[in-house]
Amino acid sequence: MSEHAALSPVRLTMREGPGQPDPSPALGALYQGFERELLVPLWTEIGDLMPSSPRSKASPHLWRWERLLALAAEAGRIVPVGRGGERRAIALANPSLGGRPFATPTLWAAIQYLMPGEDAPEHRHSQHAFRFVVEGEGVWTVVGGDAVRMSRGDFLPQAGGHWHAHHNAASRPMAWIDGLDIPFAYATDSQFFEFGRHQLSAQEKGTPERSRSERLWGHPGLRPVATAKACWPATPLLAYRWADTDRALTDQLELEAEGHAGTVSPGHAAVRFTNPTNGRDVLPTLRTEMHRLRSGAATVARREVGSSVFQVFDGAGSVTVGESRWEVSRGDLFVVPSWVPFQARAAASGLDLFRFSDTPIFEALHAHRESADPADIPPVPGAV
Repeated sequence: MSEHAALSPVRLTMREGPGQPDPSPALGALYQGFERELLVPLWTEIGDLMPSSPRSKASPHLWRWERLLALAAEAGRIVPVGRGGERRAIALANPSLGGRPFATPTLWAAIQYLMPGEDAPEHRHSQHAFRFVVEGEGVWTVVGGDAVRMSRGDFLPQAGGHWHAHHNAASRPMAWIDGLDIPFAYATDSQFFEFGRHQLSAQEKGTPERSRSERLWGHPGLRPVATAKACWPATPLLAYRWADTDRALTDQLELEAEGHAGTVSPGHAAVRFTNPTNGRDVLPTLRTEMHRLRSGAATVARREVGSSVFQVFDGAGSVTVGESRWEVSRGDLFVVPSWVPFQARAAASGLDLFRFSDTPIFEALHAHRESADPADIPPVPGAV
């Protein structure tokens, strides 16, 4: 074998089987020529490259909130926040993705922890991001100089390219989850990152009840006429408050009880966070939703192209993801890989679930598909 061929990363093996050429010295020589020239014939790869349906590289997995929170608190005690490390953010690493800090091949999810009086320094990046608060308050995220309160149940999106920092003005630590499209940007070589200022101004460390973005955009069904011609690819509203989300979910279930339409399925209310300038998803690559199941209700079993990360906001229940089944409660996070069946069922307490997914990417590519056909979803051993 030549030195050029020895250094080639391409390695081809003759195999017997349907659609494969008969092994022979001539075939071996042909494959060596392919290796030298960095060529791979489709007939040796088609089963992996073009399967009959998606085979996700990720696997279903569950992270317990109480364990994450304990480890984040210990990190808060011994790991500083500052320039270089930037954030005390601890990412979920899917067990099937080789130790990369990726929840799925396209989605990043992390618990971020900020100690009293701490500032996370300013920076910006091309990746789209959000924060979701399952408990606590006292931190303000500062986006483009606009200080935005973070409290339990609040959803705070932030489009790529915006300068942002965080400030904990409280006397207690605070934790929340970050969601980003980091793995997607990483896979497509589209990442940009810049350091910003080391410190926020005294004015930016203010603690307003309502941010400027909320005062302009946070009025349901009402659009500022001054922006009537603008259509932004990501939402200009920096906080979607829990009081509004909770009211919308409650109203859906009450309408259902009165015999009116409005729920996804019996006992299953859901809302999607949207961009007020165009009605689309809040971020170009991420779909974000809140789901509520009344006591004993279950979602329709379904599967879809693209992956999701869920966090239990409140209540308890059981979730079935492929062949895995877990009892879940407040704060727990779990992954639903692409084309893996999913169903959730509420306990007596009911179940609130926050969900984010990469669906907008696949919809833009006309590659999204979903199915709730029982014939298309194999039964799960031992599932309820």
